[in-house]
Amino acid sequence: MRRRVALAMVTGTVGVLVAVSVPPASADPPKPPDRITAATDRLVTSRPAVLHSSPKDAYTRRRVITGQGGLRYTPYTRTYAGLPVFGGDFVVVTDAAGSVLSTSVSQEAALEVNTTPRLSPEEAARLARAELSEVASVAAPKLSVMAEGRGRLVYEVVVTGADRGRPSRLHVFVDAGTGAIAQKSDEVMAGVGNSFYNGDPVTIPTRFTGGVYSMTDLTRPGTGCGGQNGVPYSGSDDSWGNGSGTNLETACVDTLYAVHQQWEMLDVWLDRDGFDGFGRGFPARVGLSDVNAYWTGTYTNFGHTADNLRQTTSMDVVAHEYGHAVFTNTPGQDVGTNEKSILNESSGDIFGALTEHYANQPVTLDPPDYTVGEEVNIAGTGPIRYMHKPSTLSGHPDCFSSMVPPMEPQIGAGVQNHWFYLLAEGSNPANGRPPSPTCDNSIITGLGIRKAGQIFMGTLLRKTQIWDHRRARKASLEAARQLFPGSCVEVKTVRAAWNAVRVPAVTGEPQGCPNAFTVTLTPASATVRAGGQVSATVSTVTTVGPAQDISLYATGLPAGTTADFAPAMITSGAASTLTVRTGSGTAPGTYYIAVRANGTSADRITVLTLNVTA
Repeated sequence: MRRRVALAMVTGTVGVLVAVSVPPASADPPKPPDRITAATDRLVTSRPAVLHSSPKDAYTRRRVITGQGGLRYTPYTRTYAGLPVFGGDFVVVTDAAGSVLSTSVSQEAALEVNTTPRLSPEEAARLARAELSEVASVAAPKLSVMAEGRGRLVYEVVVTGADRGRPSRLHVFVDAGTGAIAQKSDEVMAGVGNSFYNGDPVTIPTRFTGGVYSMTDLTRPGTGCGGQNGVPYSGSDDSWGNGSGTNLETACVDTLYAVHQQWEMLDVWLDRDGFDGFGRGFPARVGLSDVNAYWTGTYTNFGHTADNLRQTTSMDVVAHEYGHAVFTNTPGQDVGTNEKSILNESSGDIFGALTEHYANQPVTLDPPDYTVGEEVNIAGTGPIRYMHKPSTLSGHPDCFSSMVPPMEPQIGAGVQNHWFYLLAEGSNPANGRPPSPTCDNSIITGLGIRKAGQIFMGTLLRKTQIWDHRRARKASLEAARQLFPGSCVEVKTVRAAWNAVRVPAVTGEPQGCPNAFTVTLTPASATVRAGGQVSATVSTVTTVGPAQDISLYATGLPAGTTADFAPAMITSGAASTLTVRTGSGTAPGTYYIAVRANGTSADRITVLTLNVTA
């Protein structure tokens, strides 16, 4: 059986990474900040208590990510005395107007660390390489600070090789004082390990150049499929595979078709541009001589089933591995504790379910469901995980407990999978889906998988280097509140689903129904001569819940300039007049003044762009 493949050529553009530091740490000429970056930079330079700043901290702003509902996510990394801080990163969330909505910070105390190591880099490398059974290379140890308590001086060592026959790129954090292994995590996420799965015919994009066709997807830059040498398959015609479960071109047809469906789902349902969030994808390899499939950090790799009759390229398995790519390419990346790896594994399952539901294939192919790897049947025993009731498989937890964080990721993934099923479908769906027993005997009505996926994507966009179930709970509640600001249902359902899988509440998580307001400036920019003054109206609107008291003040004023509000205390829904008076000696230039509105239960920031002339 041969699959007809359509040729499609599209030119894509990718933005350039903007690394604006506070203070500056980039050799590139700085770009003038827009309203979003001006607002977030003003917040960061004011060093609010939530950041746990020390005098030796410096911050670097990464590229702003645009998400569902017009929200903007601005990640920052931290250094301490010039050393990178693992776990010191954070994300500032704003709306499209530049008002700061929340921050996602995992660090819990200001750092105070002796940065002189007792251990040599060579000794750290020796200790790290012992963590893999087969070592191909060891990168130069990088002295770093781990945001653990008041801080821990460590060497980060990347060891590449294999562990029990499986490829590995292991990040090992070695205590620079004692030599103990402080933490380790693997970039290579091992999952389950012509169209065979998706019907006949299917259409996939390819490339034609120099008289040769290749399995390179130009509509999704960076994406293609080939063998273990990393080179996309090519041929003299635009037909690929024979439809059998053992044919590798057929495996690539299935892979590229699943990539197409997942890419479209990310765009249409989750408002995400590609796997990296900026319009790019990653290549795939097939023909792995292993009963497995995995994500390496730079490409996906697919093997075969235990009976060697099928390739592990069903839609949910492909989407699972590329789900790891999405997890890697959201703030906080994928390096961290074992519990973070558990959440990463679950994220792959969730993206697999989302992709199957978006594709919505008939029952004769791969219909939407919440089981993992059922079409592949990798070991001949059916699905490898059940999201509605993980304990269907012995040892897989339905509920969170102290036993979950050290579990194998493929087993511990059950907790977040169960949460997502309850969030999407509820405890007793009326659409034919299986019932999902809750750990607290509660009854939950689901939001639907699309809305659940939007909340989950908003959760990942708040992810930090230190990530666990409790932090995911808090982030998802913030995501629900900010993505659906006019409703209480989403926040209540997210909370109920976490309670139902026994992930405990976190200090500072959103409580009750949303209570929010917006703040705007009219005009948002003004020009004034040095020694002159200008006024703007500060308008507020209560968007959810009862009105709340707001105090107004401004930061980021140039030297000799004052800002007054009349009145300085208002109730949301009211307005105030801001008057900015410049001094005669105020230097000409453009200034970004942060207008801060601190409410009873929410804070907002908007920016006045002030152009001072001589």
